[in-house]
Amino acid sequence: MNAIILYRTDDGKRMHRYYRMDVLNLCGEWCFMREWGRIGSNGRMRSVPFATLQEVYAALDKQRKAKERRGYSV
Repeated sequence: MNAIILYRTDDGKRMHRYYRMDVLNLCGEWCFMREWGRIGSNGRMRSVPFATLQEVYAALDKQRKAKERRGYSV
């Protein structure tokens, strides 16, 4: 799967953020990888393991919808 990268920018508020989501198989375990921060800087990263691929994609879809409600877009 290719990573999904969402952006949220607002020059008036000096806001330039990104949110990256990806699904990886690490050592036989499915992981939902998230990275976020200010565009152009090192961001924070979090990995959450899941037992099945369906659970990972459900979590990714839920997180994507939450970020889009907050103003992030492709």
